[in-house]
Amino acid sequence: MLHRHNQNILPGHTGSGILPLSRFLQCCCMVLIMYSGAVAQKTDTLKICSPSGNICVKSWVDNGLQYQVLAGGILLMDSSVIDLEVINQRALSSDRKVRFSPIKEVKEQIIAPVPEKRKTVKDHYNQVVVSFKQPYKVEFRVYDDGIAYRIHTLFKDSALVKSELARFKFAATPSVYYPAVKKRDDADIFHTSFEEEYPLRRMDSIPQGTIAYSPVLVTSIEGYKIGITESDLESYPGMFLGGTGTTALTGIFAGYPLEEQSTGGLYSQMKVTRRADYIARIQGTRTLPWRALLISREDKELPGNDLVYRLGSPSRISDPSWIKPGNLTDEWIIDINLFNVPFKAGINTASYKYYIDFAKRFGFDRIMMDAGWSDNNDLFKIVPSISMDTILAYANEKGVKLSMWTLGMTLDRQLDSALDQFSKWGVDFIMTDFMDRDDQKMVEFYHRVAKACAEHKIMIMYHGAFPPKGFNRTWPNAVGREGVLGSEFNNWSNRVTPAHDLTLPFTRMLAGGFDYEPGLLNNATEKGTRPVAGVVTSPGTRAHQLAMFVVYDSPVQIFSGNPSEGVLEPAFMELLGNLPTAWDETIIQDAKVAEYIVTVRKKGDSWFVAGMNDWKQRDVVVKFDFLDDAAYKAVICKDGINADRYAADYAIENKEAVRKSDTLKIHLAPGGGFLIRLDK
Repeated sequence: MLHRHNQNILPGHTGSGILPLSRFLQCCCMVLIMYSGAVAQKTDTLKICSPSGNICVKSWVDNGLQYQVLAGGILLMDSSVIDLEVINQRALSSDRKVRFSPIKEVKEQIIAPVPEKRKTVKDHYNQVVVSFKQPYKVEFRVYDDGIAYRIHTLFKDSALVKSELARFKFAATPSVYYPAVKKRDDADIFHTSFEEEYPLRRMDSIPQGTIAYSPVLVTSIEGYKIGITESDLESYPGMFLGGTGTTALTGIFAGYPLEEQSTGGLYSQMKVTRRADYIARIQGTRTLPWRALLISREDKELPGNDLVYRLGSPSRISDPSWIKPGNLTDEWIIDINLFNVPFKAGINTASYKYYIDFAKRFGFDRIMMDAGWSDNNDLFKIVPSISMDTILAYANEKGVKLSMWTLGMTLDRQLDSALDQFSKWGVDFIMTDFMDRDDQKMVEFYHRVAKACAEHKIMIMYHGAFPPKGFNRTWPNAVGREGVLGSEFNNWSNRVTPAHDLTLPFTRMLAGGFDYEPGLLNNATEKGTRPVAGVVTSPGTRAHQLAMFVVYDSPVQIFSGNPSEGVLEPAFMELLGNLPTAWDETIIQDAKVAEYIVTVRKKGDSWFVAGMNDWKQRDVVVKFDFLDDAAYKAVICKDGINADRYAADYAIENKEAVRKSDTLKIHLAPGGGFLIRLDK
């Protein structure tokens, strides 16, 4: 619903200085009162609601464009502010004369070429555009699962954006799952790998000067939760969210890089040494990124929310049929610490042939040749212990593809020649790493590399990277993204916990899939968890690790466990290695942030159910009401009877006939999990 009103004037009447409300338009259960060209007062309010009418936005002009957000009639956000300051131009807030477009209801479907949650994405919202006398517009979209807005600029020439004000002010005193950035000693706070925990903090306890990357999840507002992030980030800096010491968060943006220098070392990267007093150099006429608020009444509504994907720009790849994501192995986390083999394990031809044999046996599409296969600073200097000709020939013989790791700075310098070489090798998937920034220049790097890879029909994964934020819709060949505190941190810390694992689907995953790299086969109880390099131990059970392959969105899933351990447990590895990574449909059956989740996925005629929990053991009841009337054969992997003491204990069971009327009670050990595969 959209209307303008003066709180002291009854609809259909006029008052001094107020334009008459001349007509009501009834359309799709919405009332629209059109009004344009007047000076907006604080009491003159635009109101637009979602298609169901449950979520509403009220907006007015008063020292900038302000807005409120309501859900179910409950005020969630109050007096939040939108503004833009451009050098040598008047700010958006300087204009009090605005026009509001008629309502536009949009009801479309997006067919995802790489479906992370579902193949058919419903895109249904109501939209209004606020036009200013100055060359600005603000576009609002209101969905049944969130809202979004973005600024349009309409300058004749290019411009310098000095600052953007995105202030999110909340009702009551909420708390927030907040991944605060830890400043490095040798760089400014905008250099980060986007890998932090999500502790729950009172919002008014977060002081100015503290920033977090998005998404963050705001909670404790009359039972509602709100995820804050952005989408369609292009040629503009990413938005951090800064504390204010109040019940508000404010957008923080890195200054434009004026000077950079290489850090040197094994994993060199470009560090910004001087920034401008503006945040972006933009074309005069363009749209800025969406500021997105994902709203849920129940926790289980969050992990399946694909609003950020919907807001991304449409695909720029006209024929994406060559994009074939899947699963693969990676050796970096375990440091190629193989055993029971007749060769010296390491970065050498024999070890990679072993990985190829393992992938072939257990159904993995590819193996990754991670850091060390070449000089990190020169992709054409292959280390002497590797014969690429031998490895390529062996992989082709076995029908397993190779994937190559690259250093971001090196790939940028050797982009065209490196991609040509990869294409000659038959490589269709690469990783690039250690960017650790999201200022405008770095965001442009992501788009430049994705475009070049698409031209070579190569898929790409970004590590040391910010979350996708709709990028995966624009470039569907960008099939993977890190930006998550995942398995590798078990090498040197105890920062990863089951509670952290159970926070990610409600926080980081709101902005797109992530490369956690699960599948560690050394598993530990809460008391037994400790970092041991080369023999990496995961906190929680073996079934907890297995469940991640279904619970976490990622079109490319990387198995990071030790294949020498995997060959000793063939039934487990055959189940893991043949899991899909892209899904026709996703249903979250039950969930609670940081505690537990039960996820249902569909691929073709098969269904997959997976669950995980924190350190508190619990029972869950799986309902099979998503099935059709057929009987399904089930393979169930769950925590073993002794998993509370020996976390690697699991049991695999088979059921011959599971029907939609059935239920199944499953016990989850502390840090536990389960996975069910259902085939007709």
